[in-house]
This record gives sequence, structure tokens and C-alpha cells, in this order.
Amino acid sequence: MIPEIPRSAYLHIPFCRRRCFYCDFPVSVVGDRKQGEDSGTIVEYVDWLITEIENSSVWGQPLETVFFGGGTPSLLSVSQLSQLLDCLDRRFGIAADAEISMEMDPGTFDRDHLAGYSHAGINRVSLGVQAFQDELLADCGRSHRTRDILNAVELISEVGIENFSLDLISGLPHQTLEQWQDSLNQAVALNPAHISSYDLIVEAGTAFSRTYEPGVSPLPTDESSAQMYRMAVETLTAAGYEHYEVSNYARSGYQCRHNRVYWENRPCYGLGMGAASYVGGQRFTRPRTRREYYAWVQEWQSRGGVLSIPETPGDEVLLETLMLGLRLADGIDIARFTQQFGGDRLRQLWHCLLPYYRQGWVQVHSGSEFPDLGPTLPPSGAIRLSDPEGFLFSNTILATIFEALEKS
Repeated sequence: MIPEIPRSAYLHIPFCRRRCFYCDFPVSVVGDRKQGEDSGTIVEYVDWLITEIENSSVWGQPLETVFFGGGTPSLLSVSQLSQLLDCLDRRFGIAADAEISMEMDPGTFDRDHLAGYSHAGINRVSLGVQAFQDELLADCGRSHRTRDILNAVELISEVGIENFSLDLISGLPHQTLEQWQDSLNQAVALNPAHISSYDLIVEAGTAFSRTYEPGVSPLPTDESSAQMYRMAVETLTAAGYEHYEVSNYARSGYQCRHNRVYWENRPCYGLGMGAASYVGGQRFTRPRTRREYYAWVQEWQSRGGVLSIPETPGDEVLLETLMLGLRLADGIDIARFTQQFGGDRLRQLWHCLLPYYRQGWVQVHSGSEFPDLGPTLPPSGAIRLSDPEGFLFSNTILATIFEALEKS
């Protein structure tokens, strides 16, 4: 198969005012006072990021999605953001109707700042809310409070950015079911176009990992975490949001186009410290510290934007396709899967999934129906996880698939 040309780019902006207690992302802490051109560290990084972009290979297709993630990209000045977008446009081109997203933290921007971002091209904002209770925000190490959330949403409305998303986290230390329901209700009341609802994962090396053990008080039990997930599904779908991915909900027409690129396992440029690219059938990640990243860019530049990267093994592509595709409500397209990996792999996959299908955690959608199936799949349609139970137990289902496929 001829590799698909990337039409999406992720840019990692690694700077934060402080590191949240649950965060294991590649970030650099710059404190509360400095951002944009006031921080020599940020100025230096933007220069290196521009160097990487300028020396990237050009595939000849304009970008349809651009995503500034982090970190806290809203610590960039308007000028720095404009420089980066101009550089992307010169190097790759940006489609006129491109979705250009930016992660922002409440309390890190004012109206002029946001209006400048919008004028530069930002048309989608992902606001890192996490919770609506000040005590929970403090326990997570967040620098904002509820009043900052409300002010940020008001500014977004004043500037006229309709496509904005709120990020929430369930399963926080000391978080009760009542607090989680309150956060869901307050998020809905703000009427965002999109809501992301993530369950806390205690990652190794984080402040939380040195303090808490998953499933042990003051973290919620597994059953409480599952109940929070069901509450999110019930509350958000009842409010008119489509549950289109395990952790994501959208009003009609507002699914995140960029993130669907990942879930559909399509190619994407990853630019900046710690960013991952999937280009030409090859997946590779940049170094996670600024010093190592700058050295990497120097090597990248000396090779004319080309590095020797081992090809991603076929079995790894198969597992990634399953892991990502089953996160989507649309699921795995049967005909496309057969074309890419063959009928034997499809039959092996269904053999693994059949017990979960009988349990009600897996569904097969064929046309407008859910047929009653046995050991044989229809030639077309989609395999997907049921909502909410299939999504809740997706890790169990995937572990069974991975174990079986790796043994074959």
C-alpha cells in the first residue's frame, strides 16, 4: 500500500507555570511571571521548533488540522504563535478550512491575547478545566480556580470562538460522586461544543505516584471510577452530546478532526520536544528534554530533514489499529480491516471477541442493524464496543486480543 500523505500536524509547546501532580508529559516549568518574549527559554525553544519545521520534508499536501498541545501553549505570545503558523504555511501549506486547535489553561490569557490568537488562525480552543471545585484543583497542583474557568469561557464567547472544548478529569483524590456530578452539570451549563472526560491514571514518576495507590483511598475505588464513567455518559448524552470516542463527547459537527486522525491511525507530523510522528509508515518520537531535542534538531538539519528510522513492524500496525479504532464509537470497519490485514487476521480477531460479543460488550453493526451472529462475521459493517460497558472494559478486551495475536 502507498503510504498516505500526512495532512495534520501536532506542535508540542512544553511550558507550564508549574507541573500538575498527575502529569508525566515532557514539560518545562517557567513559573507564574514569564511567558512569550518575556521568557528567554520560550524564545529559544520557538526558534528551535521553527528550525525543525523549516527543515522538514515536504509531501505536497496542505494541512487540514493543526494542534498546539503541551504543556500550556497559551504561554506563547501572539507573535510567537503567528511565527509558527506562518512557518507551517510556508513549509506545508494550511488549508483554508483547516481546524487549528490550541490547548489553553484558564488564567493564562486575557481578551487581547485570545483575540490575537483568533486573528492569527486559532479556531478551536481546548480549555484545561479538570474540575469545578477549588479544593480538588489545589489537590492536583493546578494553578487556576473556578473563577478563572468562568472568566476564560466568557472571554472565549466575547472573542467569538464557537468551537471550544472543556477537559474534565474523574477519579481525582478525595473526589466524590456528588462533586463529579456537579462538575459535569457545570460543564454542560457553559454549553461548550465539545467535552473530554478522562479518568485519572496514576503514572509512574509523578507526584501522585509517590503519594497514592490506584483504587486505594483517597482515590476512588474501581467501582466508584466505573460509576463516574457511567455518570458522564448519562449526563452528557442526555444533554445532547454524541459519545463518539471513549473519553470524548461532541455537539453535532464538532468532533475533533485532529484527534480522529490519531484514532483512525492516519499519518501525522509531530513537531517539537517529545512529539511523535507517523509518516511514511514509520513512527518515531523526538527526545523528551529540551537539551536533547535541540541536539536532535541539529542532526535533523544536517541530514536535510531525513533521519534513518526503522520501519514500524506490521504486527505493531495491526495492534495499533485495533487499540485506536476500538476507542471510537464507529469502531473497526470490517472490509477495510480485511483489505489491510487479511481474512485470517479478521477471523482470529473475531474468535477473541466472540465471548465478549455474547456478553454484550462487543457489537457488530451491519447497515442499520445489529445482526445475531455466531462464529462468522458479515463481509461489511463495523465491529465496535458497546457503550458504556464495552468502553468501560476495553482494557480487558484489548489485553485478550493482544495476547492472542502476539502468540500467533
